[in-house]
Parts: sequence; structure tokens; C-alpha cells
Amino acid sequence: MINLDTPKKFRAFIDQANQVADSFLRANARKYDLAEHAYPKELDLLASLIDGMSDSGEGQGAGAAGVRRSEDDDKGKNKVKNGTNMSSVLSVIEMCWGDVGLLLSMPRQGLGNSAIASVATDEQLERYKGTWAAMAITEPSFGSDSAAIKTTAVKDGDHYVLNGEKIFVTSGDRADSVVVWATLDKSLGRAAIKSFVVAKDTPGIRVERLEHKLGIRASDTAVIVLDNCRVHESNLLGSPEIDVKQGFAGAMATFDNTRPLVAGMAVGCARASLELIRELLEKAGVEIDYDRPATAQSYAAATFLQMEADWEAALLLTLEAAWLADNRKPNSVEASMSKAKAGRVGNDITLRCVELAGTLGYSETEFLEKWARDSKILDIFEGTQQIQQLIVARRLLNLSSSQLK
Repeated sequence: MINLDTPKKFRAFIDQANQVADSFLRANARKYDLAEHAYPKELDLLASLIDGMSDSGEGQGAGAAGVRRSEDDDKGKNKVKNGTNMSSVLSVIEMCWGDVGLLLSMPRQGLGNSAIASVATDEQLERYKGTWAAMAITEPSFGSDSAAIKTTAVKDGDHYVLNGEKIFVTSGDRADSVVVWATLDKSLGRAAIKSFVVAKDTPGIRVERLEHKLGIRASDTAVIVLDNCRVHESNLLGSPEIDVKQGFAGAMATFDNTRPLVAGMAVGCARASLELIRELLEKAGVEIDYDRPATAQSYAAATFLQMEADWEAALLLTLEAAWLADNRKPNSVEASMSKAKAGRVGNDITLRCVELAGTLGYSETEFLEKWARDSKILDIFEGTQQIQQLIVARRLLNLSSSQLK
């Protein structure tokens, strides 16, 4: 049975993550929001500290290293396990309480690292240890429908030749490698989609441009072009075999592990907004009373109580998805539910906090306007709100993607 209290073995680590978020991330948040595309050099020291903690076994990183499900987890099947998925989600919540954009800019903590941890072989895990990997899925012709990938990977001897264009690649400029999703055979549909680790110094891969964005400005978002880019066959993550029966399941395993992390980002950002708006409301004389019905309180107090309840629901769904992954239970539905709930709730909470704060919420005097801008992407990337609802509906109704579009 899932225990909703923070596991005792993680409490010191979570406290440490909160201190880092406050002293490193939040302290530099406004600086790099205004200096879009400037590399946050302060993160180099922080990344080195996280690497040291992970190597010593004292920490689980900021979210990228803790998503692989080991076969060793089969030992002690009847024991409840709180492992790396849970610790990664909890640490991401704390770090995004500090700043989402800077968390996404953390060296060696990219979403591509999560993809490697999810599907790489043991040999590949060792080979790519220490790399900073961006993840390239989206293309100009599609957004959330990953099955519509047009980037091709054609076998040529012991290499694959990649051609295509990827957009909205988080850390695409700063990362030293990119996990590129491509199709081996378009006629075979979803089953032929594989992911490749492509080093940035490989001939044929280039950063075309950087995007200017509404939020998470500290994080670079790139357009990447692959022009006859040759990568060795050993760079294909997982098995090169095309299993039509398995379909898209292998690729989707990456999302089952990364979507709770993105949900955690939304939960952390929303918590920051809730804490600040409560302080501002109390300073303004607004009393929030948990012993009285919301209908008997002011609009501001009632709104806060509703937001807090929605936030709690998002948090619990996120923890459940991580807990299921740690205990080797299917979590695809819960991963999408947590992403859908947290993405929407995070967006709603940050915007309503701006509203409740009035002029303070709209100005750069406080972080509320920034958190509102940053939270929007968390309802979009790793699968939009609408896509998550579609996935959940298909699972609950036992319908295929062709039956329910």
C-alpha cells in the first residue's frame, strides 16, 4: 500500500534540495529570466555537487537519473519500495519551487537523460554516463502525436543515416548530445520508431536557431536539423528489432517515466505561488479559516482553499505514478493522469494567484507573474492536456488509437 508521507530516508535529501532551490535557483531566477539564452554559470557548481551526491549514493539527482526500472526490483516482490522514481519526483518538486527554467538548464539532468535511463541497455547506460542529453521528438508537421514522426533513420552498413528537423528541443544548444526519435520504416507505423543518441559534434547535426519564449527563459529551446547525419548502430537505444505486436509500447515507456517528473515540476511551481499568495493575503488582512465553509468566507479565502485542494490532488496523483513505477507496477494511466491534472492545476493556480495579488501579481516586484508564465509549458510539453485525456480515455475504455482519436 502506498504511504503518502515523505519516506524517512528521503527527508534529509528533500530538505537539502529545498535549500539548493532557495539559495541557487530562486536567487538567480529573475537574472536569467531577463537574460534569455545566457548560460547560467552558477549551475556548473550545483551540477558537480549533484553528481557527487549521486556517485556517493547520498542523492538521486534532480530527476534525470532515477527513472530506470531495474530487474533487481523483482527481489522482495511483496515489499513496498520507495526508490529512485519517488526521490526524483520529490526533488523535482523542490527544485521547481525554486525555478523551473533553471532546473531544465541543469547539466546532465535533461529529459534526454531520462530517455536513456528508461530504455538503454546496461552497456549503453555505462557508455553514456556523464552525458548531458536533450530530447528531440516534436517536428514542424506535428506536436503531441509522436507516432507522426517523419525524421528517418536508414541503415547503411553498421551506421544509420538520420534526416529530418526537430523543433522545441529543450537544452538543444547547451547539451552535448541529443536523443533523436526517428522512424526506421514509415510503412510499419509506430512500431518502427526508435531513439538514437547523437553527439552534438557529429557531422550532419546542427542547431538552426534558438526560440524566444513566454516562460522558462533560462532554458534554451532549439530547432535542430539532421542532414545525412551518420550515427553508429550502437547509438540506437534498446533493441533495433521492430516488433509490430508491441507497437509503440517501447517508446511510450519513456513517457511513463518522464510525465510524472513534468507533473512534479508543475506541482513545485504551483506550491511556490500558493505560499507567496497566502503571505500577501494575510498581510492584506484576509483570513483563511479551515474550520469554516468556503462559502462563509471572502472570495479570496475561498479561492485559496479551492486552489489548495486542487494542488493536493495533483500532488497525490504525481506521487502515485512515481510509487507505481518504483514497485514495478503499470503506471501508464497514472502517469498521464498526473501530467494532465498537475499541468492544468499548475496553470490555473499560478494565473489565479496573479489575479488575487492585483498589481503586485502583474509586476516584476514579485515572482507571481514569472511563475504564471513558466507554468504554461508544463501543461504542454511531454504531451498536452488533450493528449493525456485521450490516453486515459483509451486505457479506461480499452480502445486503440485508431478506435478513439
